[in-house]
Amino acid sequence: MNTLKQSTTWVALFAAASLLSACSEEAAHQQAKLQITQAQTMQIHSTQVPVHYTTSGAVASDHRVSISAQISGYIKAMNVREGDKVTAKQILVQIDPTDAKQAYLQAQADLKDAQADLKRFQELAASGAISSQKVDKAKLRYDVAKANVARAKNQLSYAEVRSPVDGVVVEKRLSIGDLASPGMPILAIEDPNSLLVSTYVSENYVSKIHEGDAVDITIESLHKTFEGTVRQVVQAADPVSHQFLVKVALQPAADIHPGMFAQAGFRVGERDAISIPKHVIVDRSGLYAVYIVDQDGLTQYRLIRLGAIQGDQVEVVSGLHDGDTLAWNGKPDLKSGMKVQAVNGQ
Repeated sequence: MNTLKQSTTWVALFAAASLLSACSEEAAHQQAKLQITQAQTMQIHSTQVPVHYTTSGAVASDHRVSISAQISGYIKAMNVREGDKVTAKQILVQIDPTDAKQAYLQAQADLKDAQADLKRFQELAASGAISSQKVDKAKLRYDVAKANVARAKNQLSYAEVRSPVDGVVVEKRLSIGDLASPGMPILAIEDPNSLLVSTYVSENYVSKIHEGDAVDITIESLHKTFEGTVRQVVQAADPVSHQFLVKVALQPAADIHPGMFAQAGFRVGERDAISIPKHVIVDRSGLYAVYIVDQDGLTQYRLIRLGAIQGDQVEVVSGLHDGDTLAWNGKPDLKSGMKVQAVNGQ
């Protein structure tokens, strides 16, 4: 009986020893198969990024001029059309000057007659034939006639409608043959170098927006973001929407034109976020991921969800944590489970 127990014990010990030996050999085999890659690495940390409140608006010119005639008459020539660039004092419209010219000729005739009467009355007064009061009346008539000539001359010059500013013609309301009259708009000119974005903000955020604040202006049609500056906050809410009008000054750019749709991102606070360079991201059929290096120095393929893009940095909304180490540009190419030797990294 004792001999049987001893035999059983030896068999159990032998089996355990054999299992440990097999495990050790398997571990050594896996270690021998472990692939090594040389890659750049970087440890990531969360940073403070602005919290944005985004509203919609439109680009407009801050300097819009309505061009109208100062005399009545039919439009004789239209020298510009929508989209044309114009300079200050350039002739835009020519109005038939017939009536203005007749008024000028009539004023000149009246002046000539008044001048003759004044000369005759002065001669009569010198001989004592008339009183000085009549000379004074003749002098007054002469001064009025002279002023009428100057006014008629100015009216005649108004037959040529000139641009008061440099800009671009954005609207044409009348055409050749139409009757122009004082105060009736003919053209509209905007200055493309003076741009702003008008938008409305909620009453919950208006107290956090101040003149001079930087604003991120995104023009979706251009897929670009520009920096603007708050120029005006109207401190009275719209009675219907209860929102406040905010005007953001925008630096001129070749691609930005009045009328474009824009989104204004107001910076109303800060939050913690993790951002990584674009070049470390792996894009596989629309799924974004990175390779991280774990505590054992081995690579892991981890899916991530991306957020806002700022320059060459992309915010990672989920998938990474503060202190994670990223690996990229491996030689040979990175795969999960590879041993990383860091080069030019941290």
